[in-house]
Amino acid sequence: MTARRRLIALATAGSAALLLAAWGFQYVGGLAPCKMCIWQRYPHGVAVVVGLVALALPAQRLLPILGAVAASVTAGIGMYHAGVEQGWWQGPSSCTSSDISGLSPQQLMDQIMAAPLVRCDDIPWELFGISMAGWNALLSAGLVLVWVAAWRQR
Repeated sequence: MTARRRLIALATAGSAALLLAAWGFQYVGGLAPCKMCIWQRYPHGVAVVVGLVALALPAQRLLPILGAVAASVTAGIGMYHAGVEQGWWQGPSSCTSSDISGLSPQQLMDQIMAAPLVRCDDIPWELFGISMAGWNALLSAGLVLVWVAAWRQR
């Protein structure tokens, strides 16, 4: 196996492992994902498909770039989500807490009924002070480097 194929296999396995970990936290650990958690999963799925195609068609030189783009997208979403969790910036109003001052009882009830079950600005789990979104950002940034290294291999 060439170095390029090993790197593609590593990057593909990395995205697959992160997807499996997310599903494990959800289905085994009972941690329901928020909307932004789900957003972070799609690019990993794309990266896995790109990786499998790249392994099947090794002559396709640009596929590792597509894998790097997918990993970059999920890393970016993860960084944004981690910032929302830490309160560094505002997240989407559809999945974060909002100001209820000045609302009528009916408006308050409407807001409660429309609220998501899992808020994006809550941290349900963390390790060494880093949330799941933060870990996804860090590990996905590492996968970007692996994809780029695969692309650079001849």
